[in-house]
Amino acid sequence: MTFLISLLIVLAIVSVGVISPALFSQAASKILTLTTTNFGWFYLIVTFGFLTFCLFLAFSKYGQITLGEDDDEPEFSLPTWFAMLFSAGMGIGLVFWGVAEPISHYFSPPAGVAGQTPEAAQTAMRFAFFHWGLHPWGIYAVIALCLAYFQFRKGAKGLISSTFFPLLGDRVNGPIGKGIDVFAIIATAFGVATSLGLGTLQINGGLAHLFGLPSNPTVQIIIIAVITVLYLLSSTSGLDKGIKILSNINLALAFFLLLLTLFMGPTAFLFDTFTTTLGSYLNNLISMSLRLTPFTQGTWVANWTLFYWAWWISWAPFVGTFIARVSKGRTIKEFVICVMLVPSLLSFIWFSVFGGTALHLEMFDKAPIGSAVHQDISTALFLALEQLPLGQILSLVALFLIIVFFITSADSATFVLGMLSSEGNLHPTNRVKITWGILQSATAVVLLLSGGLEGLQTASIVAALPFAIIMVLMCYSLLKALGEEARHERKRRKEQQKKLERLLKDV
Repeated sequence: MTFLISLLIVLAIVSVGVISPALFSQAASKILTLTTTNFGWFYLIVTFGFLTFCLFLAFSKYGQITLGEDDDEPEFSLPTWFAMLFSAGMGIGLVFWGVAEPISHYFSPPAGVAGQTPEAAQTAMRFAFFHWGLHPWGIYAVIALCLAYFQFRKGAKGLISSTFFPLLGDRVNGPIGKGIDVFAIIATAFGVATSLGLGTLQINGGLAHLFGLPSNPTVQIIIIAVITVLYLLSSTSGLDKGIKILSNINLALAFFLLLLTLFMGPTAFLFDTFTTTLGSYLNNLISMSLRLTPFTQGTWVANWTLFYWAWWISWAPFVGTFIARVSKGRTIKEFVICVMLVPSLLSFIWFSVFGGTALHLEMFDKAPIGSAVHQDISTALFLALEQLPLGQILSLVALFLIIVFFITSADSATFVLGMLSSEGNLHPTNRVKITWGILQSATAVVLLLSGGLEGLQTASIVAALPFAIIMVLMCYSLLKALGEEARHERKRRKEQQKKLERLLKDV
């Protein structure tokens, strides 16, 4: 039933985008503006709250609780687990924005900072760290932690609705629970289909830049068709084969490109950039987390920070479900520290190397990186890499990395959609996964041809507001369940103590 309802709603909304893409995009944009204008404060507070909530759990008395039975061992090794987290969470986004975001902030920094100055460069790197660091991983960790706890510790289904049992009881199996799950599936399907379309545009841009291929719908449809076949093959082969192998390949390729760029570029400058920006980020973490501009009425925070926070929340059902699925056997403390700190550190290093290289090229070598970002964001990375020794090889590695990252994200999403629409089944059938995979690709094709991709992206961001409320309730539900478990444990220990005292007394 959940599968069918979700499928029909997705098809209905996409049909509206096909019939009238301009109207769809316009309506979604108006709702987005209304949301960020009136509820920007809410996005900032809850996102910061998710971060502090996860850190509190990690270092509280609940930190040693295992996500599973007490004697459960982790299913995947630490390196493979990190690779899966990184690939599903934001791998392809880092490749896309690693050059583009710092350069964008350098030319158009937040209010109070003059563009194209050393201060603008420092601010650009700090906000790149901010947007891709602890906060998004705090959002993902909340969903993943709740799902993993109830799924592996309490034996519940791997569904968003299952995390509400302490609040709703058996009603999670009724219409309210089904509604929560349908909403999560729709948010996931839209987010993935939109990213599939955007990723296709980037791959087409890379092929056009490197090989002179035309950038048009025909080429984009061919790209989607090829990638669909590849990620369906990976997804249907299961976690232990396709997704695991591709995630490890991803991480190896990413490190290879990272190291080549680090040592082919301005190495000392990049190390200095990382060190300085990390200190600035940590020093300004709280002020950036709660930064709005009510007295200047600026739009920079809404266009960047609020947009990112909403985007991460809209992606949280997908990424959180996948992270939960691969995290059985970890303790809460280990889970939070690894999920939040390790990917964040990798993001910081990535932006320091690629963003720092781009800023060095723009500021000191007078390379036209800024104009490339302004004209076509998808080619900015390739233009920056081509300025370095072995630039053509670096660009080819980057293009291949984008493709593999893309396949990994798509097959992870197909797996998650299969789980969510199959009553939380940890091993969804290939039929269900193939159905969602084809629907994702078909949606991306239709939206690319109709011009409605931007409207659907905006619509998926708007959906983040009600889902943020759902996430707040999930936090409360988890805290209630953990408290109940702690009370049962204290009661059990007291009973054991009394039994022991009676035995000693009898002796």
